[in-house]
Amino acid sequence: MRILLAPMEGVVDALMRDTLSSIGGIDICVTEFIRVNDQTFPDKVFHKRCPELLNNSMTPALTPVRVQLLGGKPEPIAENAYKAAMLGASAIDLNFGCPAKTVNKSDGGACLLKEPHRVQNIVAAVRQAVPSTIPVTAKIRLGFDDRSAYMDNALAAYEGGANELTVHARSKADGYKPPAYWEYIAEINQAIPITVNANGDIWSLADYQRCRSVTGCDSFMLGRGLLACPDLALQIKAAHTGEDYQAMTWAQICFLLSTFFDKTATAYHVKHIGNRLKQWLFYLCRQYTEAQVLFDAIKRSRDQEFISAAIIDSMELLNTRPRQHVA
Repeated sequence: MRILLAPMEGVVDALMRDTLSSIGGIDICVTEFIRVNDQTFPDKVFHKRCPELLNNSMTPALTPVRVQLLGGKPEPIAENAYKAAMLGASAIDLNFGCPAKTVNKSDGGACLLKEPHRVQNIVAAVRQAVPSTIPVTAKIRLGFDDRSAYMDNALAAYEGGANELTVHARSKADGYKPPAYWEYIAEINQAIPITVNANGDIWSLADYQRCRSVTGCDSFMLGRGLLACPDLALQIKAAHTGEDYQAMTWAQICFLLSTFFDKTATAYHVKHIGNRLKQWLFYLCRQYTEAQVLFDAIKRSRDQEFISAAIIDSMELLNTRPRQHVA
């Protein structure tokens, strides 16, 4: 049973991958997409999106990282996949699921699901271009305007040579509105003989258990759920093996926030100080009441010392309080 960290554009960058994988429980990470048009990118583009390439394609916690590519033309995607493989990528992931309008208008992401043969052609071109020892994986949604082409696209990825398929259990038109339609993933999992990763609306241990029951999958991709509950992967792994597990306290979360904030404060321009921390707190508010208190305290500040002190104050005031779920 595996847990994959989802590639959330503008959210799950190398710093977030480092932070979340350091907790444990995550087996594989995937980068934010590299958008391919016609050019083959220089090394620096791959290293910017995936600095883990300089560490044997692993996070500092030694979690493997896959390089994700997005685009609508088989040949340049294949050329860039080969380049990433030569730079040491542990696997190449192909994005057919991004619902963003700007991406879809430029012939990338979920819009390709309207033409399953294009999905197959892109996967086949990449599979042919990279060494057989490097997995080629794909991520899809259930369709574009509706969910009717879910099986056509799953079969297209498989017949193109994908070693693994992640399925987000919504169409592009569904956006992120609940529910996630896990029953479609169950049909795909039964139809194709490769690993299918179930994705969508796994916010809690109970959600995971229901998703596993419905889909029959043994592999799951979590995105927003791990941002809201950073030790969710550990909770799932403990439940799977029957081990006891004590959920992280707010004090432990604050330690993560402090470390993450220090890293982002040096990585971004001074005018953006605190933005990434506030972004993460937005997700944490779903699970921790304390996250909202901290967010309210720092939301108007860009002062590094003030924000650092606010995190410490939150930790010291509440370090013995167990996690409180927000309804």
